[in-house]
Amino acid sequence: MADVVPSKVRKRGVTRRSFLKTIGVASAAGAAPAFLRVPGAAQDIPVTPARDPAAKRGGTLRYGVLSAPAHFDLHQSGTVSNIGAQAPMYDCLIRRDPRDGQAIIPDLAYKWDVAPDGKKYTFHLRKGVKFHDGADFTAADVKATYDRIVRPPKGVVIPRSSLFTAVGEIVVVDPHRIEFRLTEPRPQAFMLGAFASGWNVIVRKKSLDDNQGNLRQVMNYPGTGPFRHVSRQDKEVWIQERNPNYWNKGLPYVDRLEVYHLPAFSPELGSAFLSGKVDYARLLDPVSWRKAKEMPGVTAGVFNQSVIQAFWMNQKKKAFQDVRVRRAIHLAMDRHVLVDVVKDAAPMQVGGFVYPFHEASTPKAELEKRLGYQKDPKAAIQEARKLMKEAGYGQGLKGLDFVVRDVSTFKLWSVAIQAMLKENLNIECNLRVVQVSQWFEEATAGNFDLAISAIVSSVMDPSDYFEAWYGKNGPQNYAGWTNEQFHALAHQIEREVDESKRKTMIRQAEAILEQDPPLIPVAYEQIYDAWYNKVHGQNPKTFFGIYDVVRWDTVWMAQS
Repeated sequence: MADVVPSKVRKRGVTRRSFLKTIGVASAAGAAPAFLRVPGAAQDIPVTPARDPAAKRGGTLRYGVLSAPAHFDLHQSGTVSNIGAQAPMYDCLIRRDPRDGQAIIPDLAYKWDVAPDGKKYTFHLRKGVKFHDGADFTAADVKATYDRIVRPPKGVVIPRSSLFTAVGEIVVVDPHRIEFRLTEPRPQAFMLGAFASGWNVIVRKKSLDDNQGNLRQVMNYPGTGPFRHVSRQDKEVWIQERNPNYWNKGLPYVDRLEVYHLPAFSPELGSAFLSGKVDYARLLDPVSWRKAKEMPGVTAGVFNQSVIQAFWMNQKKKAFQDVRVRRAIHLAMDRHVLVDVVKDAAPMQVGGFVYPFHEASTPKAELEKRLGYQKDPKAAIQEARKLMKEAGYGQGLKGLDFVVRDVSTFKLWSVAIQAMLKENLNIECNLRVVQVSQWFEEATAGNFDLAISAIVSSVMDPSDYFEAWYGKNGPQNYAGWTNEQFHALAHQIEREVDESKRKTMIRQAEAILEQDPPLIPVAYEQIYDAWYNKVHGQNPKTFFGIYDVVRWDTVWMAQS
């Protein structure tokens, strides 16, 4: 499901070249394009996004989404439980345009420059911006924010740190100008996508200093965003109000935002939307979504999520140190059945180790000819049994501890996977269902043999998740997997700027992962949203994931 802990964007079907043009980095040195000027802004410079001339001010948006976080530190999180409710209170350096979720536009930085050698990114910051507590926003806050993201202090784990491995220095040039100096160049689309991630919100330096760099227990640390905290009832509702001093004058349009905690894909969320108790529902179950689609005055949308559903094999266990055993388990999975198992609980699609909708991934028709992805699994199972026998485990394995997140999809899958492992490979496992926060503690500590969950990337570019999911010591490499050939190739991919060469190398990396699996792909998620047509300014059909366009500043309500 979408509640995950992550890890570097692109519209489905958009080529890398057109994507570069979209975000304004097609040339060697990029700068933000000109945008609409609004008199009276915090500074007389372009503001974004462009205003909707039809927009009406006022009203309350009632938003239904999973919003029961285990802590409050957005940077340390990877779950919609945090970003769904907290993101409207914060801004980023640059952002995805909420009109399409693709173009990169100014935010707290009104423009940026990229050095011709690709090794320096300079951001020019808006003046006159205030945090919700009245403090001035300056480059010192940006530096403190990114110092922590790039090199987290002891005891702090930030899944998106891997986006910024090339950042060597962060230098405050003056109170409203900051430089990121890279040790070596990266593709500009990748770097700007990293800065535009909805997770990388700017927080006050003082907030970090006062809390020893850890905001997990701080519910309301001040942001600069369009909405301000009013009140919160745990596991019920988080209420926010329009920020009257917002630097982006004229936004937000709505006066009040009510974020209701309703679990993803749950009957409760479906019922709340279908009965009109919420105006916008994110992560609807397929049954409720189909009903919503047939309702008059309602729009139902579907888009790809930045998430892989998978299970890990702990390589502290001797059997899983053998690549033949790991590949055998990979081949023993009937992925078409696994997608079908949850068809009424969550929308899923078959995929391997690279996003199946990414332009560099193996095309679906070709993938479905490959062992492990065929609709008839007999040949794959036969090969899996052969590999287990060669590895000395022809009689199977007994008593494996299979840690399962207490979420309907994972519970359904774990039962199916348990049966496939027993029937196909004589591997017996005991299911241990745990709460979300406990799952991540167990996985991080290595207290499992098998463990099923979902992980997210910040951008669709493989350079993100090749490091975060599969990299040596990557934050989501829960299995402790290493493969020097893959790591060396991923290192090359991260640095290659030639598109055709890069695509070839991604396919080579995919082939390595197929033969030596770091995890077992189960499925890739899709998102089902629905909203009443009185809600305007939000159309997620071209979004990638649910973590970038999450601020609700451009949404407005038609008044009855």
